[in-house]
Amino acid sequence: MSKPLKQIHLAAHFPGVNNTTVWSDPEAGSHIEFSSFAHFAKTAERAKFDFLFLAEGLRLREQGGKIYDLDVVGRPDTFTVLAALAAVTEHLGLTGTINSTFNEPYEVARQFASLDHLSGGRSAWNVVTSWDAFTGENFRRGGFLPQEERYSRAKEFLATTQELFDSWHGDEILADQASGVFLRDAKAGSFVHTGQHFDIHGQFNVPRSPQGRPVIFQAGDSEEGREFAASSADAIFSRYATLKEGQAFYTDVKNRLAKYGRGHDQLLILPAASFALADTDAEAEELARTVRRQQVSGATALKHLEFVWNRDLSSYDPDGPLPDIDPDVSDNHISKGRAQVRMYRDPLATAREWRELAAANNWSIRDLVINTGNRQNFIGSPETIARTINAYVQADASDGFILVPHITPTGLDAFADKVVPLLQEQGVFRTDYEGPTLRHHLGLAHPDDVQDEQRVAS
Repeated sequence: MSKPLKQIHLAAHFPGVNNTTVWSDPEAGSHIEFSSFAHFAKTAERAKFDFLFLAEGLRLREQGGKIYDLDVVGRPDTFTVLAALAAVTEHLGLTGTINSTFNEPYEVARQFASLDHLSGGRSAWNVVTSWDAFTGENFRRGGFLPQEERYSRAKEFLATTQELFDSWHGDEILADQASGVFLRDAKAGSFVHTGQHFDIHGQFNVPRSPQGRPVIFQAGDSEEGREFAASSADAIFSRYATLKEGQAFYTDVKNRLAKYGRGHDQLLILPAASFALADTDAEAEELARTVRRQQVSGATALKHLEFVWNRDLSSYDPDGPLPDIDPDVSDNHISKGRAQVRMYRDPLATAREWRELAAANNWSIRDLVINTGNRQNFIGSPETIARTINAYVQADASDGFILVPHITPTGLDAFADKVVPLLQEQGVFRTDYEGPTLRHHLGLAHPDDVQDEQRVAS
């Protein structure tokens, strides 16, 4: 008997400021006006996507003491945007990245519980940590935590917020939610938490929300990140969007679930993926080449090389050869607040590898960055992209994808109109929403049901 087809999960990443966005395209719109967020969200909901995802930036990034070229002055607050989108959508999940290093459990739990009520059970939290002292300078505590402490704080932060969400769970609560009058004994909402990072007690003032708790997302490829996701998350972002790498990541993380008493269907693997879509495969290939040249200008290529070399390379010709000097491996890095810095843990080895690639292919600095940096994951006609996405999911390279278009806010429109109907025809993507909450969209059980099953089992 053949294995039943997996249902594909699709989500939309509002591009924001990153190496995907093409500012120079005439169709590019605002990243701060609400109309951009609303158009993007309504397109995703029209296509029956699971959720919209917002990243977070707590400080404008710098390089060489100047605001980074691809950044922008103006980055709206995540909760404000998602609450506004709750009013103009009915089914779409609303996922926000909120930092566990520079926030407190009570305020984050209260904000997410409020969003879950306002949206009718559609909130989700992408739990992240902050790795750099540069971001920390914006906050009272300043500084930063070593990696092992960041994850330790994140795990306790998440556990503490869940205690707050669950503080209204129980038979002692008698509530008339229609009138907003709550009759309860002194236990409802009470919490006490004493731990390494938090020592708090009191009463949580937001009643149990439609989902019980927001859906929990986690992004992290390190050993600590994978364990954190396996123990506590409902979904994990992955940067592996190729078939072979995706299958290896998928197998590794799913196999970690059993030791936490969890099944494979309790954690979704959702890589971010960009795309170049056109009427034919040949036209899509040409579009992809054009977009990559737009994404990586000469100035951008030099900035990217500086991530590794940790030197001012502005005097170099981006259409010329790579620097013959070695990277500066000192701790004082030229790039501030850039995640790419963490990706190159051995700059000297990376520089050697890049020089070999450039020599073998006769690449300039710009050519190298274009060919080794972020590339479109799916390139082709609607039929080709639909077939490829389905093949990846059925082969257990992912459970779906979080799509990142290169244009805001209209970059998702063609995918919604041309690719989604093909997936629906194949029977691997919904034609309508089947439930009101994000947990319904993702096929995740309500926390109360899980707790009841655990009590029965024990």
